[in-house]
Amino acid sequence: MINYENTVYSFIKGNYNKILREPVGQLKHKFIVPGAVYSKELWDWDSWLTDIAITQVAENEGTLNDVYPYQKGCVENFADCADKETGRIYIMVSDSNSFPDASLKGAVNCSKPVLIQHALFIAMTHNDYEWLRPLYATLAGHLSYYDNYCCHESGLYYFVDDTAIGVDNDPCTFYRPRCSSGSIFLNCLMYKEKSAMAKLSEKLGMKSEAEKYRAAAETLKKTIRELCYDERNGFYYSVDLNLLPVDPNQTLHSGCPRNWNTLIQRIDVWSGFMAMWAGIATKEQAERMVKENYLDERLFYAPWGVRTLSKCEKMYQIVKSSNPSCWLGPVWGVSNYITFRALLKYGYDGLAKELADKTVMLFGQDIAECGEMHEYYDPETGRGVNNQGFQSWNLLCANIISWKKKGMAVCEV
Repeated sequence: MINYENTVYSFIKGNYNKILREPVGQLKHKFIVPGAVYSKELWDWDSWLTDIAITQVAENEGTLNDVYPYQKGCVENFADCADKETGRIYIMVSDSNSFPDASLKGAVNCSKPVLIQHALFIAMTHNDYEWLRPLYATLAGHLSYYDNYCCHESGLYYFVDDTAIGVDNDPCTFYRPRCSSGSIFLNCLMYKEKSAMAKLSEKLGMKSEAEKYRAAAETLKKTIRELCYDERNGFYYSVDLNLLPVDPNQTLHSGCPRNWNTLIQRIDVWSGFMAMWAGIATKEQAERMVKENYLDERLFYAPWGVRTLSKCEKMYQIVKSSNPSCWLGPVWGVSNYITFRALLKYGYDGLAKELADKTVMLFGQDIAECGEMHEYYDPETGRGVNNQGFQSWNLLCANIISWKKKGMAVCEV
């Protein structure tokens, strides 16, 4: 096997400065874009994960102080542009003086719950929390928006629709009725977001708030375990929330009305492994997830990483697409990285190393042949399928390489 570590790291090191941006328009602070092709757009989870990669390189190269203003600016720009009335934070903000769907009222998709994790990550990296005190109310409003507009009676959270959900055409949300899917992807992010808010509150000396968010996170963890883990298959799934209300006057159902408020969607999507990444899965559950799901070649285990959708699903396909991008089976850098982190968290170091090797090989081969990375890849051949020149979370390969060399790496909170 060719060792591509130097190839990949040299590429990332030579390109990460190209995604740092100066203030422009309504973006009053310096910021980070997901890749060199982006000019004046700040995206939610893209910038968060890209920053984690940039931090790894900057730490290695001794330039952390140089990137600090760009890191803080990501959070500050999102906070500046938050809707003051509802607390909504937008999925993307740009240099223009308008926002996507700003005219829409009520429940609409908002920034994925990653902003507080991003803020805490930056604060922990530089041991500086006070800059977040003036932003605290806005960060709290971000969580309140989800509670007010995107929370089901079961306690699980949902995307309002399939607009910019990050995992674009995940069948659990894609083309489904509004507010109908308790996405495991979203709920794992929300658990981490509430946990991050508890830690941030504690760092700012707000003990009662810390206790409140810690309790909320713990409640959500229990709910996810209860409603999203499937004992039959040993895996975490999204759940169907689109059930008719119980009508006590409905004669047809009166003899034995339903006593459940969600139904498991047994669609094998890679984001089930996020329950391990987030620390939600029990040790016993994680063991089944790895042995019965991760290592099954019919499902997720592929020569070049983690299939984003099980090969057994009827929706499985490897196609070139954009808006939505294809998450119906291709290997993505971000799904490889998060699953890599999930394996490490539960002590599967050998499997994590194997996945790390696959990921470095995937990107190294691409850079050697094309001079760039692609957005996603064929799980069987490792060939790039779409969007040559994509960077974003692919840069997290620098963190994987650092772990391989040193046994440690910069990681998300």
